[in-house]
Order: sequence, then C-alpha cells, then structure tokens
Amino acid sequence: MRNPLNKRFKKEIKSEFGKYLVLFLFMTGMIAIVSGVNVAGTSMKKAFDEAFTKYNTEDGNFEIDHDASDATISSIESEGITIYENFYIEEETNFDTTMRIFKNREEVNTICLMEGEFPSSPEEIAIDRMHADNNKLQVGDEIVIKDKTFTITGLVAFPDYSTLYQSPSDMMFDALKFGIGIVTSEGFDSFDNSYIHYSYSWKYDTPPANDKEAKEMSETLLKRLSTKVMLEQYIPAYANQAIHFAGNDIGRDGQIFTIFLYLVVVIIAFIFAITTSNTLAKESTAIGTLRASGYTKGEIIRHYMTIPLIVTLVSALVGNIFGYTLMEDFAANLYYNSYSLTTYVLIFNSDAFIKTTVIPVIIMLLINFFILSSKLKLSPLRFIRRDINKKQRKKAIRLNTKIKIMKRFKIRILFQNMPNYITIVIGVFLATVIMLFGSGMKPLMENYQDIIVENTICEYQYVLKAPIPTNNDGAEAYSVASLKTPERRGKSESINLYGIAPDSQYIDLNFEKNTVYISKAYAEKYKIEAGDTIKLESEYGDETYEFKVNGIYEFPSAVCVFMDIHMLNETFGYEEGYFNGYYSNEEITDIDGKLIATTITTDDYTKTSRQMIHSMGDFMTLFLVVGVIMYMLIIFLLSKIIVEKNAQSISMIKILGYTRKEINNLYIITTAFVVIASLGISIPLVSFVLKYIFDFAFSGFSGWLPFYVPGSVYIKTFLLGLVSYAVIAFMQIKQVRKIPMEDALKNVE
Repeated sequence: MRNPLNKRFKKEIKSEFGKYLVLFLFMTGMIAIVSGVNVAGTSMKKAFDEAFTKYNTEDGNFEIDHDASDATISSIESEGITIYENFYIEEETNFDTTMRIFKNREEVNTICLMEGEFPSSPEEIAIDRMHADNNKLQVGDEIVIKDKTFTITGLVAFPDYSTLYQSPSDMMFDALKFGIGIVTSEGFDSFDNSYIHYSYSWKYDTPPANDKEAKEMSETLLKRLSTKVMLEQYIPAYANQAIHFAGNDIGRDGQIFTIFLYLVVVIIAFIFAITTSNTLAKESTAIGTLRASGYTKGEIIRHYMTIPLIVTLVSALVGNIFGYTLMEDFAANLYYNSYSLTTYVLIFNSDAFIKTTVIPVIIMLLINFFILSSKLKLSPLRFIRRDINKKQRKKAIRLNTKIKIMKRFKIRILFQNMPNYITIVIGVFLATVIMLFGSGMKPLMENYQDIIVENTICEYQYVLKAPIPTNNDGAEAYSVASLKTPERRGKSESINLYGIAPDSQYIDLNFEKNTVYISKAYAEKYKIEAGDTIKLESEYGDETYEFKVNGIYEFPSAVCVFMDIHMLNETFGYEEGYFNGYYSNEEITDIDGKLIATTITTDDYTKTSRQMIHSMGDFMTLFLVVGVIMYMLIIFLLSKIIVEKNAQSISMIKILGYTRKEINNLYIITTAFVVIASLGISIPLVSFVLKYIFDFAFSGFSGWLPFYVPGSVYIKTFLLGLVSYAVIAFMQIKQVRKIPMEDALKNVE
C-alpha cells in the first residue's frame, strides 16, 4: 500500500519552495564548479602524463660553455644515457619580452602544434601558445627578435616547458615576459653563435621506475659528468619545475575544490537537519499520533530525509551536467591561461562522479539520519505532549532579574536558538576564509611589487662570464657564487651568495670577520635570526659550508646571502680581486653582450607577482563571489529558520502589544549581533590561519612571498558582510510582519 505520508511532499516543497530553490541552486553551482575542475583536470592530467611518451620528454638536461666534441658525447653516453643537442638563444623582442629560441626538434621534446604550421623558411617562427595569447599575438603576425623580423606561422606547446620557467631557481614562471619559439636550422644559424647556450638533453637507456630511483640515477650521473665536463647547469627532469609544476598543480586544484565542496555540503546538511528539527517541533503532535498508530521510527526518519536527499541528488545530477559542459570549458581555460599545456581529449571521470554525487549524498544522509534518529528516540507520548525539549527546559539557565526584561528576552532567544547560531558562526568563518582569500590575493601581490621596487639594490645588475673591466663610473664590482639548501620536504633550493665590496655604495653593510648577512626573504622563509648558523651545500658536489649570520638585510626580492667579497673569493678558491658581476644604476654599454651571462632588472624581480595576478585573477573573482553567496545563503536560511521556530512566540508578543520595532529589536537585532560578532571574530582568526597556510604552501617553492593583507581588505570584507546582512535583515522584517496573531492560539498545550 502506498505510504500516505508521501502526499505531504508536494505541499512541503510548495510551502518552502524558496528555501529549497536557493539550496538547490547553490549546491548545483558548487557541484558544477567542482565537477568541471575535476573533469577538466583529470582529462588534462591524463594528456599531460601521456605527453611524456608521446613527445619523448627528456629525463634531464645540462649546459656547458662550449659545443661538446663527438668524443666527449661518446664518453658521456657510455654512462647509460643518450645525448641530444638542445641548443638555444635568448633575445629581446619588439614586445619587450624575452624569447628563447630553439631549432625545431625531431627526436626529443618534440613539439605539439596547437594552431597553424611549423616554420619552413628562415624568416618564420612558431611560438608558445600561451605567450602568444598573453601578448595578443596570432598566426600571421610579425615579431622582431634581435633586429630580425619573423612571421609567426604556428602556436605550439613544448613538453619540457609546460610551465614557462626561465630559470630553475625562479620562484614563479613568467608567461607574460618570457616565451619559447622554434625556427628552422637556417633561421637559428642566422643568429650570432656567440650567444648560443650549449644545452644537452638526455634520456636514460633504462628509464627509472620512480622519482626515488630517478634521483639516485641523476646523482650518480652528476658525479660522473662533473669529471668529464665543466657544468654550468644540471637539472634532472624530476626536479624541473618547467616540466612538472603544471601537472602537480592540476592535481592539487581538484583536491582543494573537492574538500571545499564537502565543507559546503556539511553546512547545508546541518541547515537541512536544523530545518527538519524545527519541523519536528511544529509537528510533534502529529508525529506522536503516527507513532502511536503503528508507524515505525524508520518510516518517519525516511519521510523527513526524503526531501533533503532528493534536493542533493538532483543538484548533483544537474551540477554534473553543467560540469561536463559549461564548467569544463571554463576550468580548462583557467588552466590554459596559466600553463602551456598540450591538447587534451575530454574523458568521463568516474572518480569525479563519486566525489560530486555519491559522497555529498552520503554526507547528507548520515548527518540527517543521526540528528533525526536522536530526536525520534523519545516516546510517542512525549511527542503528543509536545515535550520534546523537556530536558532543555529543566536545565534552562537562570538569568539575573537585575537585567532589564528586554535584554533577558534577547538572551533567552539566543540560548533557545543556540544550534542555529553556532552554525551561523561556523558558516561565517568559512565564508570569510573564501572572501578574504578572494579579495586579499591581488593586494598581496601588489604589495610584493611595491616592496621589491622600494628595496631594489640598483637599476641594473649584471652577471658576467668573466671579469671584464668597464669605464662606467657608477658600476661597482661584486662576486657571486651559488650553493643549495639542504633538502626540506624532499626539495632543496639554489641560493646565490654575493661578495660585496668594502664601503659599497649600493649595499650598506658592515661585515665582521667570518660572518654573513642574509636577505629578509631568507630569514622569513627559513626562520633564521641573527646569531644563527646556516648550512649550505655545493650544487654539483659533496662539499658543505657553514656561515654564521651577523644580521638581516632588508632585501625581500630573493633568498640570498651577502658577505665580504674577499671572504667569498677565499671560500670558493677564487683569485684575489676576482669578480663576476656589476651593480649599476646606469646601463653598461662598453662590455660586449657576448660576455654578459645575465642582466637583472626590477622587472625580473616582479615577475612572480605579475604572473600570479594574471594567472589567478579569474580564480580570485570566483572565490570572492562564492564566498559572498555562501555567506548570504547561510545567514538567510538560518535566520529564516529562527523566525519560523519562534513564530508562535512572535505572534503572542504581538497580541501583548509589542510594536514592530520592539519585535525586530528582539529577533532581528539578536541575529544581527551574532552575525556581526562572528565577522569580528572570524576576520582576525582567518587572517592568522591564512598566514600559516600561506607560509606552508610557499615554503615548497623557490624564493619567498611575504604574507600581507592591508587593513582596507579587512574593512571591505567586514562592510561586505554588513551590507549583505542588511539585505537579509530587510527580508526578515517582512517575514516577521507576515506572522499572524492567531498563530498564538494554535497548538496551545
């Protein structure tokens, strides 16, 4: 026989249509976002992993200062590897960018053509697709590189540059100012060969089984290579961020969004549970009668769980449909906006379906079942007597009679609705996390840019291939060497050590014997203080070095060490008077560019913030919008429940002659107090939590990004919360106004 209780579903949905619609839309939107990110991420991750084989990605590369002879190549290949030439030239373009140019590859790190054609004449070039998009370049456009004009014939993706890191030691990639291109052999030979970087890629004859084995093999290879050639750079594929960063990030994003979805579902499940508890209180007599008539506790539980589960299930199904269509394209574009990925094919992701459908339904079922089963433990008689909160009334907190009646009334309302208010506090905290993250990231990046500019050592910093004199009076010589930190969380970081001239006009430090200064970035990242001793290791050997820290130098741009130039030269065995760089506020023009290894300007230091603002802009907007919606949804639904739960009391005080203003002061202002207090507590607490999350996240990268959120962001978040609640309070006032006085005469015990 059909259960007559089912006839109530239509009436229930109709009477609470607005609430269920809001919950449905929010859950559908969240599931669509998470489904799209997971589906696009999984599809792109699969294509990314397959690209290692499809495009024959290298197992590593090294650079030396000359073209290796056939005998040297044969000697190196005897170590169980195959060597491939991967020479390149770096030149400036007419778009104020740096282009790294390779010959077209046919054996290793082969190219994925995204649009157009590969170059076929010396005047043609194919460039990285993302770099082209960022600089508004298209197939058919012309680009000038070192006074040579090339026509762009194709947009491509490089498997060994899926993330555009110009240097392995860079903290952040730079797809705005740094790009990759391929030309024909004739086009490559048209450049001055004095600027060629002699880079070689290698593939193991017997590939490593995992990263652990790859690390062991690369360390062995490094020791043997060091005896055969003078290495300028050595980086195995497993440690190359240009190859692996994008793939690792794609996987992390899906996990973060999924965890966030579960938090949202838990909150909505509690909202449903609180709503159902309120319904149980209103319908307790009917429930008691049904139980006394033979309905089991399980039948009652299933009845009240049906609508929450239906809303969740329909939201999951509709959300997945949108996730596989609209949001999949949106998520894929977000990834393509940050990384130079190869083409991918959309694949059905059963794991994403489980995460966005099965698990949310289970969460909803378990939370509602737990709350309902605990409520329905009471006997039918207690339900009939409306005695379901008897225990709570026995332990009601006594309030001091010296407190004014209206204040006591507010306090009593607060205690009676404590579960709802606790949920509001938790919801406001989570929404504040999202809002602060969304609104605080751009100011953080802009602040990083500002402090870099303010603390720049000089306008031009040159690294030379050899000690070359200059007639520039403002140029000051320094020496530089590189070491690496001991491994932390499986990674080490390359550190530059600068030997500074006595009485330097650029760096005001008084060096004591056998001591060093470290940059502020170094001190903050590794929690080093003056008086500590730091330990560093050689990049391509077994030597270790220890230095006592004399102080912290205000230099946030890089993790580095400063010492007296004589101390550095002595430490690394350089000749007296040796130097290999210049600080200068003017461009040095009397040194042949062939002898300059690197030129560093303020623009190079600001690449991190510039790229993150560009890459994360859409994500930040999305987080801010979702945070505001979540905040308004939680407060609206829970405040609505509070008014509904107290409808009979509100009706009674209307009969007693309380004015609308007094009633609003009792119920609306009490909720407003909780919301404002929650905001006031959440904002500093969220800032504290985000700082530690941020520090932990960036400790795994090269370089350092100091945490900073300006006061204006806190004020903006607080005001945004107040304005949002003002809108909700207006809706509550209308809801209170509609409660009729005759409600007080219903269900009187």
